[in-house]
Amino acid sequence: MTIESSVRLAGGELSVRGRAVLSGVPDAVSAASAAARGPVDGVFLGADFAGPASRHVVSLGAMRGVRFMACFRFKMWWMAQRMGVKGGDVPHETQFLLVESKAAGDSEEETSYVVFLPLVEGAFRASLQGGGAGGYELQLCVESGDADTLASSFERALFVGAAESDPFAAIAGAVAAVRSSLGTFRPRAEKKLPGIVDYFGWCTWDAFYQDVTQEGVEAGLQSLAAGGAPPKFVIIDDGWQSVGTDKPNPEDDPAAEAEKPQRLPRLTGIKENSKFQSGKGAAAAGIETLVRAAKEKYGLKYVYVWHAITGYWGGVRPGVAGMEAYRSKMQFPKISPGVAENEPNMKTDVLTLQGLGLVHPHAVHRFYDELHAYLAAAGVDGVKVDVQCVLETLGAGHGGRVQLTREYHRALDASVAKNFQDNGIIACMSHNTDSLYCSKQTAVVRASDDFFPREAVSHTIHIAAVAYNSVFLGEFMLPDWDMFHSLHPAGDYHGSARAISGGPVYVSDAPGKHNFELLRKMVLPDGTVLRARLPGRPTKDCLFADPARDGVTLLKIWNMNRFTGVLGVYNCQGAAWSSAEKKNVFHDAGGAGAGAGALTCGVKGRDVHLIAEAATDGGAGWSGDCAMYRHAGGDLVVLPDGAALPVSLNVLEHDVLTVSPIKDLAAGFRFAPIGLVDMFNGGAAVEGLTYSVLVDGDGMTTEAVGQVCMEVRGRGRFGSYSSVRPRKCTLGSAPVEFSYDASSGMVILELESMPKERVHKIVFEL
Repeated sequence: MTIESSVRLAGGELSVRGRAVLSGVPDAVSAASAAARGPVDGVFLGADFAGPASRHVVSLGAMRGVRFMACFRFKMWWMAQRMGVKGGDVPHETQFLLVESKAAGDSEEETSYVVFLPLVEGAFRASLQGGGAGGYELQLCVESGDADTLASSFERALFVGAAESDPFAAIAGAVAAVRSSLGTFRPRAEKKLPGIVDYFGWCTWDAFYQDVTQEGVEAGLQSLAAGGAPPKFVIIDDGWQSVGTDKPNPEDDPAAEAEKPQRLPRLTGIKENSKFQSGKGAAAAGIETLVRAAKEKYGLKYVYVWHAITGYWGGVRPGVAGMEAYRSKMQFPKISPGVAENEPNMKTDVLTLQGLGLVHPHAVHRFYDELHAYLAAAGVDGVKVDVQCVLETLGAGHGGRVQLTREYHRALDASVAKNFQDNGIIACMSHNTDSLYCSKQTAVVRASDDFFPREAVSHTIHIAAVAYNSVFLGEFMLPDWDMFHSLHPAGDYHGSARAISGGPVYVSDAPGKHNFELLRKMVLPDGTVLRARLPGRPTKDCLFADPARDGVTLLKIWNMNRFTGVLGVYNCQGAAWSSAEKKNVFHDAGGAGAGAGALTCGVKGRDVHLIAEAATDGGAGWSGDCAMYRHAGGDLVVLPDGAALPVSLNVLEHDVLTVSPIKDLAAGFRFAPIGLVDMFNGGAAVEGLTYSVLVDGDGMTTEAVGQVCMEVRGRGRFGSYSSVRPRKCTLGSAPVEFSYDASSGMVILELESMPKERVHKIVFEL
């Protein structure tokens, strides 16, 4: 059976369900069916050019009368979001484009969501950009990154897929179609998540930067554990490796040399540096001693270390004794025009000017294996692999950027699979599609530019970026929303977002500088976290709004637990990346959001996109009504299906709401679990839930109408909604006291200790 796609290219028009999305498409642009391997609702687009070249740009026609959200690289390493209404608004280096196409009358049922995914084809990598006269043109750019790697014809450089009414289904379907065609990557759902994602962790970077030592690491671990937030993993960031700078040329003028930028360090050996070998006796054993102390003395489960994908920032120094087998050779990055457009200072960056010692792609398997085997033998469980996008600049002489990236990722995947059995790897500075479409192993990816504790402009920008980038990145890997400082003016703002992100939760506090009141909202006494089940993403009604720039929108982020949903609401207005200044800037009158008043939005139960899946019995018979608990105020409300709860926030303010489907056991008897009410994502504590209606043999209800059985993880105040005061409650087999607020229906039970087994067993009788 042949299923014809609703996405069609005909007569110079790309249409979805008969509505034009692109008009005036040139004859050079061609379409190929995506249904060759299954009934996929979409098409691949390619183009023919007059002659071979290493870079081509072609018009895809005019885009108008739509709303879109783009994920584009504002830096070579990182993406951010941009919204617009026409093709010319699409930034250079756009790697993901979600378009809303509506029929006349603005009916939700008639809305289509169209996904544009520029791909890798052969040795070339594609991206989208606006251009041309009139401001409506959407362009496709394909480039190899190597002047000697040429092509003139492309068949599948861009995938365009669509779905009705559900943008998240459209995105998932588009990525699945691309996976089927390329066969070079695996989606997140098929990858093994490393164990760190379910535990609280600490990273050394913002605590010590490159001055990290064994003594400093131990001080940080002890400090957190002593305060009741014991980390179970640590990332030893940059600063542990053996590196050195190039020696000056003896013929250079010393005065001129002194005025040059600091020389870029390069890797000189795979073992740790002298800072970790400065002790006496057993203490001089190196990083193995630190790993042993972390696990045996401080109870950690996982130790990760940092390294660049090329070894170090400046690569591997050529000719170093003991490193000859890696065949490192100096190479100077070539910055692509799209990156240079958005980040012009990369053309004069120290990396570009001083070059990089690139391990030969035929030797990189050995390099990774020997590095990782050494670390694994010392007890290290995984690696944070940074600076990944640099490979796109080094493709000259290696068959182009895609080919070089592909070889490096094959080697990296193989080494991680061999040496780190828990799939211990985090990808960082890796937001190019060269990497995304070449990685089969990596399951965790940093979701945005860094947390910058000293840059006031960055905090609202960070939360918006991680949420929107996760729309795209979350299909490939679990987004990591980065470390943060708990003792910081924006600590709660960042911490709450990490708690609902679905990704790992870790801080970079300096020893002794912690906010344990905040950490207790995220971390259980055993060092585990209440992690949501999916990547956190903006709600459907926020996808095409601009919560950083438009001055009216509050960002709503949704996620799912097993029996509840969670919503975070954030005021991210006042600052954004400026396409004119090529940097993050405040754009409101007062600066730092000071000139903006409170904004208000409505929050609905179905803002949690998959909330029906949290209802028991597969949602059968669920009315759509929810119990909604606001973390900031501690208030519980019953929200009928379709009703909205107003939330008002100033800039840098947030609220987190637990959303729980209400179960109707009988007329007047309703119940919904809330979870650990003092934790941001307390609804994730509910791991088991069953309802029973109690009837006698004649079908008549007994005095007890219903019973609610729950399995709950953690410690603290456990809340539920009940329309009537429960008759009794048991914890395990013992009756326990509880409080009941008749005005709100809130039931509170105190769980005074962690469960002896994995969960508490709680039974309410109504």
